[in-house]
Amino acid sequence: MGEPTQKKTPGQIVAPSLDWLDGEVPRAEAFDDTYFSRAGGLEETRHVFLAGNGLPDRWQGRESFTIAEFGFGTGLNFLTTLKALKAQQPPPHLTFISFELYPMTREQLARALGVFPDLADEADELTAQWQPAPGWSKLTFDGADLWLGIGDARDMIADLARAGEGTPSGPVDAWYFDGFSPARNPELWEEDLLKAAFDVTAEDGTFATYTAAGWVRRNLAGAGFIVEKQKGFAGKREMVAGRKD
Repeated sequence: MGEPTQKKTPGQIVAPSLDWLDGEVPRAEAFDDTYFSRAGGLEETRHVFLAGNGLPDRWQGRESFTIAEFGFGTGLNFLTTLKALKAQQPPPHLTFISFELYPMTREQLARALGVFPDLADEADELTAQWQPAPGWSKLTFDGADLWLGIGDARDMIADLARAGEGTPSGPVDAWYFDGFSPARNPELWEEDLLKAAFDVTAEDGTFATYTAAGWVRRNLAGAGFIVEKQKGFAGKREMVAGRKD
């Protein structure tokens, strides 16, 4: 996530200050935006990020598949993907790379995920390992590795091209662009960052995002992606998905 009114010093972890709408939907006070749709977070992830990237069809017959994400948030996208992966026979090995500047506490994470009983087992696995630290951490799950990057995505994304020890690497088969609203979190939608994402994307790689804001579409196209509008989730008229040109 980008820099809101919350301030932090290098190497310091700052948990988000949250409101809980309807008692269960977390909203980040600094960004004035929710972490997932009040119309159904699980269904939103399946519609926008899985279907938007042609998943699970695209990983059929693959030995491995790499997904990267801007904005780990509650971990809902990762857990939903992991659940879908487990339904495949045989499943590919999943590498999931996610950037987060303001990681939730374990208590916040458990509360946010507690409203998704279908993900209870996966959520328990995640919260049991949840100890966010600055830089890269690798969390291991059955059939998947989660690389969690705590810090500014604009600085850390270069690690994906270096393939250094203790860091994840590309190429990325599918991107989940899931920062907060572009109007409130513009840093995660800058053309330079999206260009860096494009550069580490596989030749047949894809992306999906819930927003169809005009300047975001232009930045995605400027980065090199082919951009297409699709039907949005619930009350959203449009979303955007696409592929590497």
